Amino acid sequence: MRVSGFTFIRNGSILGYPFIESINSILPICDEFIVAVGDCDDDTLERIKAINSDKIIVIPTHWNEKMQDRGFVYAQQKMIAQYNCTGDWAFYLEGDEVLHEEDLPAIRSSMERHLNDPDIEALVFDYKHFFGSPEWMAISPGWYRRECRIIRNTIRSWAPDGLYFVIMDKNKKGRYPKAALTNVPIYHYGHVRNISAMREKVQRVGKYWGHDHPLFNGYQIDPKAIAPFKGKHPQIIQSWLENEAEKAFTPDHQYKPTRKERKHRLVMRLESIFNIESTKKHFHLVK
Repeated sequence: MRVSGFTFIRNGSILGYPFIESINSILPICDEFIVAVGDCDDDTLERIKAINSDKIIVIPTHWNEKMQDRGFVYAQQKMIAQYNCTGDWAFYLEGDEVLHEEDLPAIRSSMERHLNDPDIEALVFDYKHFFGSPEWMAISPGWYRRECRIIRNTIRSWAPDGLYFVIMDKNKKGRYPKAALTNVPIYHYGHVRNISAMREKVQRVGKYWGHDHPLFNGYQIDPKAIAPFKGKHPQIIQSWLENEAEKAFTPDHQYKPTRKERKHRLVMRLESIFNIESTKKHFHLVK
């Protein structure tokens, strides 16, 4: 079995991504790691090269600055990397996502177990979305709780945005992939970067969604939408959490939830009553 990891990144240092930790967390279970690196204003490329792994293949790219439709430029960059993967499986990990060292054997085992099962086109991970600081985790249905990150690399697939995959059957209408659970989490740190880096990120990338974002002044969220994190962060992210992550966040119990957040409160209540999970799925679960 051959495994290709892949991602894309641009201005990772300026925007506060733990991209080096992300890459290093996945390298042990990859035979190659493809990274599409856009034109940068910082040392992103140099830092990736400094990892000094013969598994890493860097593809220099140019971003289409005129593509400002719902983040599709992210999908373009993602697919540049994926289309250069040569493994049986292609494992997509974003620059703010990290694997726990204790979960690597289970991930590898899942890929081996489903390698020769054509009914399984993708593998699904649970998500731990940290918010505000590493001590808090988003739990509302406004955050996807599961997502495909490994796709079989012998079928026609593409990404309509940077998040999920679509399978093309005989060049007809696309569909979500048939998938199995890995029962392993991915640790997502994009919403715990320090306020300065988050402000820079919001201002720089908002245009790719066709609109400007208001100036970011701090993390705000419905306190009912988060819960304390009681687990253990991956060892590889510890230094980044200590030196780069925001730590001053505490839930604001005077915060007035938006209409959407009030809706999410209701949905969480229904989930609890009926023991259901209601977030949108970009896959069809087979196993």
